[in-house]
Amino acid sequence: MPFHLCQFSRWLLICLLCLVNAPLHAALDIEIFGGGTARIPIAILPFSEEGRLPQSVTSVISADLQRSGLFRLVDPAGRALYEPKEIDYVDWTNRGASALVIGQTVLLPNGQAEISFRLMDVAKQVQLTRLATTVPVTQLRAAAHRIADIIYEALTGDVGVFSTRIAYVLKQGNKYALQVADADGFNAQSVIEFVEPIISPVWSPDGGELAYVSFENKKPVVYIQTLATGTRRVVASFKGSNSAPAWSPDGKKLAVVLTMQGSSQIFLINVDGSGVQRLSRSSGIDTEPGFSPDGRSIIFTSDRGGSPQIYRMAIAGTASGVAERLTYEGNYNVSPDFSRDGKYFTFIHRNNNRFNVAIQDIATGQMQLLTNSQVDESPSFAPNNKMILYATEIRGRGILSAVTSDGQTRQQLSSQEGDIREPAWGPLQGVR
Repeated sequence: MPFHLCQFSRWLLICLLCLVNAPLHAALDIEIFGGGTARIPIAILPFSEEGRLPQSVTSVISADLQRSGLFRLVDPAGRALYEPKEIDYVDWTNRGASALVIGQTVLLPNGQAEISFRLMDVAKQVQLTRLATTVPVTQLRAAAHRIADIIYEALTGDVGVFSTRIAYVLKQGNKYALQVADADGFNAQSVIEFVEPIISPVWSPDGGELAYVSFENKKPVVYIQTLATGTRRVVASFKGSNSAPAWSPDGKKLAVVLTMQGSSQIFLINVDGSGVQRLSRSSGIDTEPGFSPDGRSIIFTSDRGGSPQIYRMAIAGTASGVAERLTYEGNYNVSPDFSRDGKYFTFIHRNNNRFNVAIQDIATGQMQLLTNSQVDESPSFAPNNKMILYATEIRGRGILSAVTSDGQTRQQLSSQEGDIREPAWGPLQGVR
């Protein structure tokens, strides 16, 4: 599928491909560009006895905080400290650190590891937070992500998203795979693999399921897959095209785009495929729906006004069914995604001959371009609204990228081979 055809038209394409048996893998490398002007200077000292572990906890924590764009890492200069009483606060103040992380690891004989850390305020010379936990050595990365979340929240007041997951479609050769990975791109696992296209993955609100569109039966059909068991079910296989699923915030319904009554329009269905209800009615193409956080409206793409633009439509109350146009800058705005607080939406804006990630304030209508690459697609907000995941094209190949919602920091998560498209950032994991 051509990269420049954003999701607005991609669901129209059906590709017939040849069988390839090799499984798909993509080890991701991370490059970081830019950084905010008011970053928090933090020193993360190497945890004790990490050399005995199969994974460095310190390096994962450092990479997480650096990728956020909100932290500046202060070189620990080989210092090894593990207890608060060992800290020379004057020295760390002179070195420019306002926060200090010290920690210890202990490899246990049963395949587990004890991990503990303390976050210290250098100026006040007090402990801000700490954690002690025991995990299997196979879960060291997950434990490090959890620690990074705790540090992030303690120093910024916002929830951390390093423990979340992302989904995306990987194409290698003639095979497509729907993959799930950690938020930093590591631990990628294929959910399904086919020789026909897979598009439009979207997470359930609890993170336990993915809805997506598969062309495996030579037509677009919407499926829901349970990640823990691998079981899946068809939820939309009506006459014509079935595409662009979006979960309601309560996880009980999906908005989908169907052509069973003519042109592509947005419908509401239960997650078992029952209760079909038409939402939009226009003579154009209505597609790419997404629910507002309160579930009372949807945001979507439509060319009902002559060019692809973003609209909002109430699905409850007296204004139900009335579409309000939200974008007016330029003649091509597609692929909207609500921020989790409902105050903003991100989308793809055509800027001259470029297709870039943009963000718009719903209350004021003010738009800001966040990227300057040639062709971007499928922007997806992080659960804390601070970053946006998207796909972009570098030297003819699709890779994952992320940008902070202020546009100050970008990162590229690239694989050695394969073409990555259609990313979606998953919800927060567990109770916070």
